[in-house]
Amino acid sequence: MNRIWAGTDCGKNHHHCLVLNTEGDTLLSRRVANDEPELLELIGDVLDLADGAHVTWAMDMTGGEPALLIELLIAHGQELVYIPCIAVNRATDSYRGEGKTDARDAKVIGDQARMRRDLQPIRAGDEAAIELRLLTERRSDLVEDRTRALNRLKSLLNGMFPALEWALDVSRVGVLVFLTGYQSPAVIRRAGQRRLTTWLRNRRVYRPEALAAKAVEAAERQHTAVAGEKAISEMVHTLAREVMTFNEKITEVDKLIEGRFRGHELADVITSMPGIGAVLGAELLAATGGSMDAFPTPDRLAAFAGVAPAPRDSGQVSGNLHRPRRYHRRMQRVFYQSALVSIRCDPNSRRFYDRKRAEGKRHIQAVLALARRRVNVLWALIRDRRCYTVTPPAARGA
Repeated sequence: MNRIWAGTDCGKNHHHCLVLNTEGDTLLSRRVANDEPELLELIGDVLDLADGAHVTWAMDMTGGEPALLIELLIAHGQELVYIPCIAVNRATDSYRGEGKTDARDAKVIGDQARMRRDLQPIRAGDEAAIELRLLTERRSDLVEDRTRALNRLKSLLNGMFPALEWALDVSRVGVLVFLTGYQSPAVIRRAGQRRLTTWLRNRRVYRPEALAAKAVEAAERQHTAVAGEKAISEMVHTLAREVMTFNEKITEVDKLIEGRFRGHELADVITSMPGIGAVLGAELLAATGGSMDAFPTPDRLAAFAGVAPAPRDSGQVSGNLHRPRRYHRRMQRVFYQSALVSIRCDPNSRRFYDRKRAEGKRHIQAVLALARRRVNVLWALIRDRRCYTVTPPAARGA
């Protein structure tokens, strides 16, 4: 027995580990608590069972619940590979039986690791990359909460005072400040434009005269009060406060992200690419683990980011490409959003985009093509540890 595989079905409080040999026979099957003493005992038993043979640990998660187990395995110098949950679910259908248990899932994970050679390795995480992942995830949660509150705020205004919702952009800070004091058309008309302007100026709102004029003009267009106007006004006030609070929290997190990102060795290289700032750069480092070790070629990075088209050929149909189904959503956002920005600020990106448009590609197709091109450039910059320049350096002579 030269090699064994330990498939681990990860859970919140417990993990199930099942060990297979080269013939696929079960050597050990155990449910262990997500607690250091029990995990260390499991690792010791598996290593004793291996008796010098190479052990490969496979799991369906790369962080979260199995974080403690991963750190213990890395500390013991063990090889870890990752098999996505969707791959486990699809592979399960090819195994005999219809029941679903942790032991069955662990066996599928271990057996897939035994047969496959294309699984992604799990490496020790970069401390900065881990912190950036936590911070960017927190920022994403805050942005989603703010979007939800803004949508609810717009819906309430549209039901009570549609003219005001049309006239003002409720995502602006000044409009949110205004809505904390005035909501209904009757209240705005009683206050008048002069009083509203003074009230806004005292709260340091940008261009208070224009905002007050738009609000009064909207109030003059509606003299009918809808049912529940008082309750809706109170909810508008509350939601406006919530959105302002979310804005403050997002600003605080952005400062933490930028401070941690600027301290990373690759920060200058990444931000030298037009269109990539601290937030997008932090998401890039968080997704890649702080290095390109897991991506030996730019093609691997492009596939991971979802900007490399996947073929869908069948029979006489060939050359049919489509967007891949499995990719890292945030990485795609990094390259797509930065490509959009680079069209406006980088002449190289603008020329490439214009050429693709001239070839007949739609806007989104041209931006995706640019994003794919930028993957090659960024991968090479990180490999060489040099910053982006508009004019590429001259090739060295042989």
